[in-house]
Amino acid sequence: MSDKFKLPARYGAGEKSVWVEYIQLAAEYKPAVNLGQGFPDYHAPDHVTKALANVATGENPLFNQYTRGFGHLRLVQNLAKLYSPLVGKELDPINEILVTNGAYEALFSAILGHVDEGDEVIIIEPFFDCYEFMIKSAGGVPKFIPLKPKPSQDGKEMTSADWVLDEKELASLFGSRTKMLILNTPHNPVGKVFTAQELQTLADLCKKHNVLCISDEVYEWMVYKPHKHIRIATLPGMWERTITIGSAGKTFSVTGWKTGWAYGPADLMRNLQVVHQNCVYTCCTPIQEAVARSLEFELARYDSPECYFFSLAEELVSKRDYLVKILKENGFKPVVPDGGYFVMADWTKLENKIDLSTEPDRNKDYRFTKKFAKEAGILTIPPTAFYSADHRHVGESYTRFCFIKKDENLQLTEKLLKEWNAKKN
Repeated sequence: MSDKFKLPARYGAGEKSVWVEYIQLAAEYKPAVNLGQGFPDYHAPDHVTKALANVATGENPLFNQYTRGFGHLRLVQNLAKLYSPLVGKELDPINEILVTNGAYEALFSAILGHVDEGDEVIIIEPFFDCYEFMIKSAGGVPKFIPLKPKPSQDGKEMTSADWVLDEKELASLFGSRTKMLILNTPHNPVGKVFTAQELQTLADLCKKHNVLCISDEVYEWMVYKPHKHIRIATLPGMWERTITIGSAGKTFSVTGWKTGWAYGPADLMRNLQVVHQNCVYTCCTPIQEAVARSLEFELARYDSPECYFFSLAEELVSKRDYLVKILKENGFKPVVPDGGYFVMADWTKLENKIDLSTEPDRNKDYRFTKKFAKEAGILTIPPTAFYSADHRHVGESYTRFCFIKKDENLQLTEKLLKEWNAKKN
C-alpha cells in the first residue's frame, strides 16, 4: 500500500526547498531582522497598490472574473509597448507574450514545454533552485557550470564582475543532446550583470549547437551605473532562439502579486501556452488589470527620472552601499553587486568566532546561517542551495543578504552585527 502511493520518482525524495526550510526557521527563531527572502519590507509605489484597490472595487464586474487564458488583453498590449522598443522588434501581444503565475510559472512552462526525456540543459551556478528540479521533472539532464570568483587581490574590493565563467569548460558542455541554456542576468544571488562580450560568447555557442536560451531577467530594472542590462534576445541570431522572462513582482516591488510573463517568437511560445493552459490556465484578473494600469502609468513618464523603472535602482544604490559598508566593518568580505538586490558575503574571517559543531547540516554555510540567526538575530540564506552537489564548495564560505529593506532594518542589522561581534571579542 505505502509503495503504491509513494511520491513519484521524478520529484526525488521530496526534500524541502531552502525557502520552505528558512521561512519555517524564521517562524521558529524569530530573528530581529530578516535579510533572507528577496522581497521589500516597505510599500510599493502608491499608484500600483491604488490600481489594484480601484480595480477590485470598481464598476466593471468582469475584472473579478476569468480573463483571457494567455494573458489579460490590456496587460499583454502594454507589455508589448514596453518591450518592443527594448528588443528592437514589434511584439505581437497575442502570440509572443504569455502572462504567468509569477516568473516561477514562466520558467516551469518554458522548461516543461521544451525539455524532453534525455535532453541536456546547461545551468550557470549559482542558480535559482527550481531550475534543476523543473528540468529533472521534465526528464531532462542538468549540466552545471559555476561562476568562479577571480583570485582576490589584497585591498581590492570584489565585485560581481569578478565572478566569471571558464570559456573552455563552458564550450565543453555543449553537444548534440544540448537542448537549452538557462541564463540569469542580472544574476541572483551574485548580482552579476553579464557584459556584451560574455553574452556574445553564450550566444555564439547557442547558435553553433542550435540551443534554446531561457533568459531569466526578472531583475532587469535593478542595474547600477555604469552597468547596463543587455537582453540576449537582441543579439544577432538570438531572437528566434530566446525566451525572456520578466516579473511584475520584481518590477513594481509587489512580489506577493505572483504575476510574471515570458516573451519570444510565436513558434517557441506555443509550447509554453500548451503547458500553461493545462496547468493554471489563467492568472488572477484584477492583479493583471492593476499591473496593466501600472505599466501605463510608468510608460507615460518613461523619459522622466521619476519613472519607477529607473528610480528603483537609484533608490537601492544607497541601501547596497550601506549594507556593504557594515558587512566589511564587521568581518565579512562582501561581493559588491552590479545588479539585483542581494549581497553575497564571505564569512571565512568569522569562522573562529562561531561554533558550528552544534549544527547538524552537512554544508558549512547552512550551519553558519542557522547559528548566525540564533546568535545575531539576522536571517540570511545559504548559497549552497543554489549549487549542484559537485560545486557546493564554491559557495560554501558565503551567505546571501537581501538589501531591499527599510533603512531602519538595515540600521538594526548594523546594531546587531556590532553587538554580536562585541560578544565574540
